[in-house]
Amino acid sequence: MSLTREQLAMRVARELQDGYYVNLGIGIPTLVANYVPEGMEVMLQSENGLLGMGPFPTEEEVDADMINAGKQTVTAATGASIFSSAESFAMIRGGHVDLTVLGAFEVDVEGNIASWMIPGKLIKGMGGAMDLVAGADNIIVTMTHADKHGNSKLLPKCTLPLTGAGCIKKVVTDLAYIEIEDGKFHLKERAPGVPVEEIVAKTGGELVVPDDVPEMQF
Repeated sequence: MSLTREQLAMRVARELQDGYYVNLGIGIPTLVANYVPEGMEVMLQSENGLLGMGPFPTEEEVDADMINAGKQTVTAATGASIFSSAESFAMIRGGHVDLTVLGAFEVDVEGNIASWMIPGKLIKGMGGAMDLVAGADNIIVTMTHADKHGNSKLLPKCTLPLTGAGCIKKVVTDLAYIEIEDGKFHLKERAPGVPVEEIVAKTGGELVVPDDVPEMQF
């Protein structure tokens, strides 16, 4: 059984470490804010100018002026700072973000990522993704394993315009947790109940499969 958006966020949240400064991209990555492990001190950064983002607000907590980069209303954690987007991007470009979580259309065996444009569709621009992939050493992509037509999003070579080259090392999909190394995908975990054969069938790039593939823990 494939993972829900919430389960994807829960699995990504396991990669957080105490004291991390973390940027969450638009889409599924924003949900990670709801699953920071209890007792862990993590500062979530939003590129529009917020350091110390909390979980999504309840109906009573909603403040229309407090939003993340995806224009969703958020809360501010104790000790949060609000500043200009210019200062926010200075943090990102200066390498001060410990972990970045991004969505993607495609990832390939070389760690390239395509996440901003589908030819023929109206796109406003790349946004902050270009800075995030250039300014962070530790990037996790979370996405569905295949598109709505069943085509793999884990490819030998990206077919869409790239956001960044050789920058992705970890991918969490609705079927598996995969690491990228030596020009290959390496299967590390599978979603509960998902057979290895299904993951292999839906992975376009070369996939290294160990003898034992444990199920994800949440």
